[in-house]
Amino acid sequence: MGYHRTSSRLGTLPLAFDLPARIGQILMLQFRRLRRSGRNGRRIKLLLKIALPLLVLYLIDLPIHLYRTRVVRPHQDLDQPFATGCLDPSVTATQPRENATFVMLARNSEIEGAKATVANIERQFNRWFHYPIMFLNDAPWSEEFKDVLSRAVSNRTEVRFEVIEKGKWGFPEEMNEKEKTKARLQMKKQGERGVGYGDMESYHHMCRFYSGEFYNLEALRPYKWYWRLEPSVRYSCALTYDPFAEMARHNKVYGWTIALWEVGDTCPSLFRTTDDYRIEKGISRTPAWNALLQVMWFPAPVRWFLGLFRVREHDNSGHKWNMCHYWSNFEIANLDFFRGREYQDYFRYLDSKGGFYSERWGDAPVHTLAVHMLLPPEKIHHFSDIGYEHDTLWQCPGNAPMDQQLLGNKALRDMGKMTLPSEGGTGCRCKCQENKRRRNINSHCTSELTRPVAFHRPSWWERHNGVYHYAVNNPNNPRK
Repeated sequence: MGYHRTSSRLGTLPLAFDLPARIGQILMLQFRRLRRSGRNGRRIKLLLKIALPLLVLYLIDLPIHLYRTRVVRPHQDLDQPFATGCLDPSVTATQPRENATFVMLARNSEIEGAKATVANIERQFNRWFHYPIMFLNDAPWSEEFKDVLSRAVSNRTEVRFEVIEKGKWGFPEEMNEKEKTKARLQMKKQGERGVGYGDMESYHHMCRFYSGEFYNLEALRPYKWYWRLEPSVRYSCALTYDPFAEMARHNKVYGWTIALWEVGDTCPSLFRTTDDYRIEKGISRTPAWNALLQVMWFPAPVRWFLGLFRVREHDNSGHKWNMCHYWSNFEIANLDFFRGREYQDYFRYLDSKGGFYSERWGDAPVHTLAVHMLLPPEKIHHFSDIGYEHDTLWQCPGNAPMDQQLLGNKALRDMGKMTLPSEGGTGCRCKCQENKRRRNINSHCTSELTRPVAFHRPSWWERHNGVYHYAVNNPNNPRK
């Protein structure tokens, strides 16, 4: 765990800081050329008359712009791990529970992947806490799927198999056949341009579903909290406390593990559309919103141009989205927020713009933009102590010291070998596959999105060299 060194994808930070110097170099070069040519009279005076006022205006505008888009540093770290090391699950599991459920969207053909995920989460957490698991499908479940998954859980865990009701999956009900044909043509063109899953209609339906209709399912109405699962994911640490109860106790709303860059071709107009909504509703900029912005050193006229001509991935003021978002295939969140008026109004606004099909707007960036627009930053929690692996990306924290691993605990006696503890580690019995690939995903986006709650932040020099903190409140961990 700890710091993660990476070659910066953006590559903009050193260039950005060089911009004033580059402007000066250009002006000096032109001045020297004019002197060598002997025509240093009127041309030099004209150059100075134009360049110097522009430079002065830029130097006045720049600090104002940076001040308005700053992310204010809090007086202390506002997001701490809920636990360090292991707790006794035979004790924590007896404490008051929250009204919560696991949810997995799957198909009958994903029986093996779903079984592997359920067996893993049962072993690492739910064999002690017994929260119900709900499976969702847009088609009827096969008897084989229901039988195999029912036997994959511990005896006291309730399992439900729900079919998504009509109107919640697929194109919006108000779309006519002509509009659907147009949408399918747009999806086909996305595939031809190489947009990931761009030509897969079911993937667009899934993104739209998880962006809004998911929260309106009748099956979810009895619950206040959900933990999203996916087939074929792996949890690499024991979780010996109740994350739902801790989220409620600490007044959190949204929890995540991995933050990464979005692929720009999937949603070039999403940030602008969200900013349109923010302005229309009179929602102010906050430190959480500013954490979504990439630092820009362009003079005001250039930013105005970018905003006026609606350049992709820029807002109405010409600020560029840094493309960072939370990977929503893991999230623990409060359903009351997502089915509340503010979020549902935002989703309906996006849905009316058609971007779930004309582009490939994903639920991950939609959720990220929403929580940074509508929530105070201290209500967002990074589960830095949870080990999570999906596809080729993963987060695996270092283990806490041995005296915090409860080695003699009966409930944990069958957990097997674990990765050796590391300085600043928070994990409980984590097994990080360090021989397989790099331990943690690039931490640039983690650092960017947690700035509003982080007193400890990477220095400019660390960012310049691609060195980022693994988590808030853990700035001094060794590099990996």
